[in-house]
Amino acid sequence: MAEFSLPKNSVISKKGKVHPAPAGAKRVKKLKIYRYDPDSGDNPRYDTFEIDQDDCGPMVLDALIKAKADADPSLTFRRSCREGICGSCSMNIDGKNGLACTTALDDIKGEVRITPLPHMDVIKDLVPDFTHFYAQYASIKPWLQTVTPPPSGKERLQSPEDRAKLDGMYECILCACCSTSCPSYWWNSDKFLGPAILLQAYRWLADSRDEMTGERLDELEDPFRLYRCHTIMNCANACPKGLNPAKAIAEIKKMEAERVV
Repeated sequence: MAEFSLPKNSVISKKGKVHPAPAGAKRVKKLKIYRYDPDSGDNPRYDTFEIDQDDCGPMVLDALIKAKADADPSLTFRRSCREGICGSCSMNIDGKNGLACTTALDDIKGEVRITPLPHMDVIKDLVPDFTHFYAQYASIKPWLQTVTPPPSGKERLQSPEDRAKLDGMYECILCACCSTSCPSYWWNSDKFLGPAILLQAYRWLADSRDEMTGERLDELEDPFRLYRCHTIMNCANACPKGLNPAKAIAEIKKMEAERVV
């Protein structure tokens, strides 16, 4: 594979590479992007990309795509739907976790600093390693568990009132913005499930069709898996879907306290 060479107008500084905007650009936005390639053996750095907003879409993800296409093809990040649905482009933007596809460039004053989600290991550039996060998700058995056989030829039905209890939970897209904004998760992520996974756990506890409530609560009854949450509320502040994981965690604690063993 041929070695990639920088465009002629790119400048390498002691602090990182600078990719100037095209000549004549009038609305220039600077992106200061975290760069790390473990295969290179180099320390992480910040590269600066100057984007012509008159030749770019309105969102941070649009700017990242343009920076990758026009300035440095080695820039690495995740993205898919571009509609705030898949959660792939979660990252830390201007000091706050969020989705690049739903964060407008014009909403950020001055330079835009972009880094990977905090606390997670970095695979490359803006791509964090979700292996542990997904393993935690799998540990709560995020699917409907039943004992009784399904009605013959019918679905397992629930009332509109019971279905409404899932609002505010089923919308979670597992972007990890909440968990990686939680200090308790930073300190105890090896044991504490974190707000995203606990929100998903309560989604099944609140489902009237699920018949494994006791077993699910037994799995969560642990000083670390559940009770490391101190209601700091960073999770609700960071969620790009406007959800409140802290409320779901409080409901789980309430169920644990009220159940008869």
